[in-house]
Amino acid sequence: MFDNFFKNWNRKKLIDKRFDFLFNEPILNEYVCLDCETSGLNPKKDEILSIGAVHIKDNKILMRKTFNIFLKPSKNINPESIKIHHIRPIDLENGLDAKEGICQLLDFIGSRSIVGYYIKFDVAIISRYTKEYIGIKLPNETIEVSSMYYKTKRKRSDYQFVDLRFDTILKNLNIPSLGKHDALNDAIMTAMMFLKLKYKSL
Repeated sequence: MFDNFFKNWNRKKLIDKRFDFLFNEPILNEYVCLDCETSGLNPKKDEILSIGAVHIKDNKILMRKTFNIFLKPSKNINPESIKIHHIRPIDLENGLDAKEGICQLLDFIGSRSIVGYYIKFDVAIISRYTKEYIGIKLPNETIEVSSMYYKTKRKRSDYQFVDLRFDTILKNLNIPSLGKHDALNDAIMTAMMFLKLKYKSL
């Protein structure tokens, strides 16, 4: 009941009615797995540099339904951050305007649930853009793969450490690495994690 109240209240704040579809019921057995590369780790002030996403339907990753864009930042990116995301200024020269890119992403996501690795960060930083452009935060349901993985680990005590690093989960689930860590590759690998963990929970 409270969820419906919050959803309707959020819907009323939508200033661009083209995106009313975001509030539709999630599409059954369909998901979007996404990943963002950003200029830093503060969703309140850092910028999205690239977004990769892929559709999942009926337990299949739809490689013909991928999304991969670069966004032009409003300021020069910190050279130190390039060591982490490996995105150079030259890679962003032909990037999309942020509003155009985010609107394209919303069309790609639709009302589907969003899957990701530490997805709260991605949703928080995307929501900063959507709140500015269309008046609302991203309303879609989210699924966190690291939480799914954590639940599969049998612990001897509540204090036992569980390694939740991306590469560790990938290795322990016997999922092949796609090599280069970029937004789209990470989204595809996360989608593979999700499907394997989803199967384990059945």
